[in-house]
Amino acid sequence: MAADEIDYNIVFPDASTSERHWQGTKEPVVILLGWAGCKDKHLSKYSSIYNDKGCVTIRYTAPLKTVFISETFGYKELSSTALKLLEILYDYEVENSPVFFHVFSNGGFMLYRYVVELLHSDKQFSSLRVVGAVVDSAPGSGNIRGALRALTATLGPRISPLLKYILLTLFAVSVFLLRIVLYPVTKFIHRNHYDAVGERPPAWPHLLLYSAADQVIRHRDIELFMETVTQKGVPVHSWDFASSAHVCHFRDFPEQYTRRCRDFLAACMKDSEGPEVQKRHHVQSQ
Repeated sequence: MAADEIDYNIVFPDASTSERHWQGTKEPVVILLGWAGCKDKHLSKYSSIYNDKGCVTIRYTAPLKTVFISETFGYKELSSTALKLLEILYDYEVENSPVFFHVFSNGGFMLYRYVVELLHSDKQFSSLRVVGAVVDSAPGSGNIRGALRALTATLGPRISPLLKYILLTLFAVSVFLLRIVLYPVTKFIHRNHYDAVGERPPAWPHLLLYSAADQVIRHRDIELFMETVTQKGVPVHSWDFASSAHVCHFRDFPEQYTRRCRDFLAACMKDSEGPEVQKRHHVQSQ
């Protein structure tokens, strides 16, 4: 299986839990895409939001090099990862179940971008039914200071100060040149995740969870993205937690965060049954 080449975790609920919550309909498959440097023990806390409601969950976090190096220099390594991720649905024979995404930070959103592109263009996945997506602390664009904060947090305290300084300097220079100064030219070779999804967004509903206190992803980037995709007919819901730090909304507001995610999933499942939604998804994907 191609999916064996990526390190993921899949959890199936017990039959009684699924039946209790979904009453004979196919339970959703929730794909969680972790932030850069995310440990699975942390991502598993988010998957429990859905496992406890009878959903199948798939957890995956892209390697650091693909997020901070490959994407910066325009290598579309995450495109093949997205392909393998979607193939997991067929490997476990859940491709006919509703699919729902929960995406974290730019690290998860970069991978989500390629998933969206495959669902737009690859006939292999034309039968998949995506019902919605939660996006936590993303997307952001052109924020070098925030990117450096994210990389610093990801590297952790164990790395030597000299090596950390060298890596941060090289990263900052690369991002500044390729993603800001030269971007008007390089975007024709490799458009960034923010612009790629904004220009051709998926049709399914999105819930964006963010905070004005985020020091990594600017809240105005997220709000501008919401305006852009809303103008293109994408149903968008949002909530500003106001005080929580980057990808810390669940930690600071666990009950509210859980309720919003579950309520949104339930609403997406209900709305996806209407023929007008199926028609909108078809037209948007052309």
